[in-house]
Amino acid sequence: METKLRCAWCEKDDLYRDYHDNEWGKPVYDDDKLFEFLILETFQAGLSWYTILKKRENFRKAFDNFDYKKVAQYDEEKVQELLQDAGIIRNQLKVRGTISNAIAFMEVQKEFGSFSKYIWNFTDGKPLENNRKSLREIPSTTPLSDAISKDLKKRGFKFVGSTVVYAHMQATGMVNDHLVDCWTQK
Repeated sequence: METKLRCAWCEKDDLYRDYHDNEWGKPVYDDDKLFEFLILETFQAGLSWYTILKKRENFRKAFDNFDYKKVAQYDEEKVQELLQDAGIIRNQLKVRGTISNAIAFMEVQKEFGSFSKYIWNFTDGKPLENNRKSLREIPSTTPLSDAISKDLKKRGFKFVGSTVVYAHMQATGMVNDHLVDCWTQK
């Protein structure tokens, strides 16, 4: 039986391996999916991605299947409901930030035609291939993630520091940080 060589960070368990093999680093151009990752990455700020990944389905249920149009309409009653939901991260600032991010997300759509066009414009519409040889080579931020973070903040987004933005870029395939010996690169 052949064993796949993967990026070492994902070898914790099957949930992590499946995410690595089927999602991480694959280019995402769909606004719905980009918003899902934006929510998940902003909730990850200060926590591990594994914690968020384990709660992903709870987040999906709590945030109306990541429907940004619905999330933008959440009222105080819904905020309080979310803050009581043990299945998600019950951080009031992040919950409220998700609502304001949904509103900002739709403003970007109005201005650019889609969030995808906006965000992918930073890489000329294609993934940046990094050809990393070891995990030590992978940064937590780059000048590009700094610039995107600054622009998102200017547009009213919350919890979008450069580290969160770089993680979002990795998750949605804007950058390819799979190691060169990972089976996904063969």
